[in-house]
Amino acid sequence: MKRHTTAATVLTAAALLAAGCSSGGAEEKPADPTAAVAAAARSYQEAQNAEDWRTVCKLRSERLRFGTVEECVEDNAPSTPTPSPSPSPTEARGATPSPSDEPPRYADGSTPQPRATRTTGGPDRADLGPVKAKTSDVVEVPAGAKHPGGYGALVAYTVQWPGKPLTTSLRALRLIKESGAWVVDQTEDVSDADVAHGAPVLTALSGG
Repeated sequence: MKRHTTAATVLTAAALLAAGCSSGGAEEKPADPTAAVAAAARSYQEAQNAEDWRTVCKLRSERLRFGTVEECVEDNAPSTPTPSPSPSPTEARGATPSPSDEPPRYADGSTPQPRATRTTGGPDRADLGPVKAKTSDVVEVPAGAKHPGGYGALVAYTVQWPGKPLTTSLRALRLIKESGAWVVDQTEDVSDADVAHGAPVLTALSGG
């Protein structure tokens, strides 16, 4: 009887030791952030396309806001222009365009297209389609000279200018964790060359 008791005690101790080693050796894997990163990137681009600057500023990192949320909103929200007095007929006849009135030009002589906005009704307006951000396009991005490491997301939406073919706009967003939330720290347009490189998000974000 004593022999059986001793054997049972040894088996119980071995089982407890094995259980302790198993639980102590297994590390909890961190949750996959790709879904949260893609959702935050989509929300940011939707707000920017709608010119909802309060939401945009809330979803920006402290570095990208260049101040508080209120300061960011004030810097970006369009102000009501003050009407200027009409020139007299003499001034109108003799007026010559100032160099500062001409649009900016690239090195090849072309001018940039007007910025696309969701509101239609004029030659400088465009209709923007729904914003898409796939979890499969989320990649881990290393830290750079100006930005901490985080995750990169690719957002896409269509742009319809009046009387012109439908195009698709691609943007790469770098998201980092601040105060427990994913926020945008860098935004870059994705060019055809970035896409041809095979890693459009990493390529676009590495240049900013």
